[in-house]
Amino acid sequence: MEVIVAKTAGFCFGVKRAVDKVYEQIEHAGKPIYTYGPIIHNEEVVKDFEEKGVRVIESEEELKALRDGIVIIRSHGVGKHVYDILEENGIEIVDATCPFVKKIHKIAQEQNQAGRRLIIIGNESHPEVQGIKGWGNDNTLVVETPDQVDNLPFSEGEKLCIVSQTTFNYKKFQDLVEKFSKTRYDILVLNTICNATQERQVEARRIASEVDAMIVVGGKTSSNTQKLYEICQKECKNTYYIQTLGDLDPECISSVRSVGITAGASTPNHIIEEVHTNVRIKF
Repeated sequence: MEVIVAKTAGFCFGVKRAVDKVYEQIEHAGKPIYTYGPIIHNEEVVKDFEEKGVRVIESEEELKALRDGIVIIRSHGVGKHVYDILEENGIEIVDATCPFVKKIHKIAQEQNQAGRRLIIIGNESHPEVQGIKGWGNDNTLVVETPDQVDNLPFSEGEKLCIVSQTTFNYKKFQDLVEKFSKTRYDILVLNTICNATQERQVEARRIASEVDAMIVVGGKTSSNTQKLYEICQKECKNTYYIQTLGDLDPECISSVRSVGITAGASTPNHIIEEVHTNVRIKF
């Protein structure tokens, strides 16, 4: 059997940076360590940190009650008010926000000050999008589907600035921007999809179109992994989404000649290697 592993599979720059920051704190910090939300969207990594004493804070109420320790800001970033809470309580902050996400926070502030309404293309419930919203103002809107564009509450002649969740599907972003461009608004479009995301999606699409079966490895809550799965499924009907090797049903790939493997930006290399080795040896 031929096995093709995507060159872009595994940790992206922002995720690796965030994970490294947590390990640094585990090694050197002399006080309790917390992350505000899971540091990345991978349960295996989060579980490893918890075993090493890192606690995940899930709510603002918990955050406000904190009076000691170090809080690591997750790779997805947070709104400005979270920094305000921590600074007010004198809590040490270690900022692991992906620099590409940080750049969008800056855009949100600057464009609001310039009088433009911020439109975020992405999934409103995703923590990255929630964080970006927290750097905009009350007029900030999130759009994910073409239907939503038709029902947006704009005033005549309103100025807009469109940005994207870094892991959004590039083709869907283009389609939504095209729909906006047919309106009469003054629109500034800034493609803030991460290059690593675009490259990963392009490579996944190409591999999926060439193989009999495709395996996508990543956390179930990972937005970019979910999008890879959707892209691959369109090219290869035998596409399987797994979190670890234990989720892979051997029967799914027992009678195929070629298998492709890709993985989300928050999937550790050792999990990808484990899946690759198992498929290569057993089949």
